[in-house]
Amino acid sequence: MRALRLREWKSEPELVEVPDPTPGPGQVVVRIGGAGACHSDLHLMDEFEPGVMPWNPPFTLGHENAGWVHALGDGVTGLSVGQPVAVFGAWGCGTCARCRVGVDPYCENPAGAPVPSGGGGLGLDGGMAEFELVPDARHVVPLPEGLDPVDAAPLTDAGLTPYHAVRRSWAKLPPGSTAVVIGVGGLGHVGVQILKATTAARVIAVDTRAEALRLAEECGADRTVMSGPTAAEEIRQATGGRGADVVLDFVGADATLALGVAAARTVGDLTIVGIGGGTVAVSFFSVPYEVSIATTYWGSRPELVEVLDLGARGLIRPRTTTFALDDALDAYRQMRDGTLDGRAVIVP
Repeated sequence: MRALRLREWKSEPELVEVPDPTPGPGQVVVRIGGAGACHSDLHLMDEFEPGVMPWNPPFTLGHENAGWVHALGDGVTGLSVGQPVAVFGAWGCGTCARCRVGVDPYCENPAGAPVPSGGGGLGLDGGMAEFELVPDARHVVPLPEGLDPVDAAPLTDAGLTPYHAVRRSWAKLPPGSTAVVIGVGGLGHVGVQILKATTAARVIAVDTRAEALRLAEECGADRTVMSGPTAAEEIRQATGGRGADVVLDFVGADATLALGVAAARTVGDLTIVGIGGGTVAVSFFSVPYEVSIATTYWGSRPELVEVLDLGARGLIRPRTTTFALDDALDAYRQMRDGTLDGRAVIVP
């Protein structure tokens, strides 16, 4: 089969021929219907080097995957060949307390995982190929009726990651509350939809690009603010001077983190989702009282089931552009230069 593989750090991936995978006991081979291209893949290509992660190339890219069951290994039950499924992308050890409840991204025994702190497309072969080998059937999630694999694929990360970030703050998002989304890109625009679908909060979207703010409005944002020196004051004015109960930073740069602190309400949440490499100083007087600052990584398998349900009901739908496997490199080029419309999905 053909596969888009990253052969070494700081290089462009290559489309090559590799053997078709065969499932062993407890494993599943999925025929890929769609594989999402994620901005984090650009970090793998452009920035990472030996020692940054506990794994190295070569491997097939693609950690946002959905398709149909192609082959089942011995002992697999509850799935059937031809069944539409999504792949839960974080692959932990399966035995620690976190993995037993489906929170593989926070696996506490990474040495026992198929690849430490990674998964398909992140250290092991992912879905930018005709088939993907999933090392444990528990990572294969049946799709609800009416949800096509092409639409489901980006939900496994671009949907799951913001969903987890929003869900952990549900208690702070009752009627009368305000949530701020900083960065209305591939994850942020879905974050706006999730907030509108699952909370009663007013949603303010912030970005540097007018087209991103228009997308935020299309996704249901109640107000948009152009990022800049006056953004925090505009947010405070819009909230009666109180600030935002929850700030979701999908960029994670120095400037956006500073904005998050300046715009946050006391007893609020500032959740850092983006991996822009920024930092924020935390001391007794540097942030509003009782503001909780947290990073998040992906989400849990049970949360993915909930995300897929929202997707099947049409409550969240990432803006996507599809590319053939032959054109996958073009998708990454558009992502790199900022011309990509929404989320790229590779269709082998």
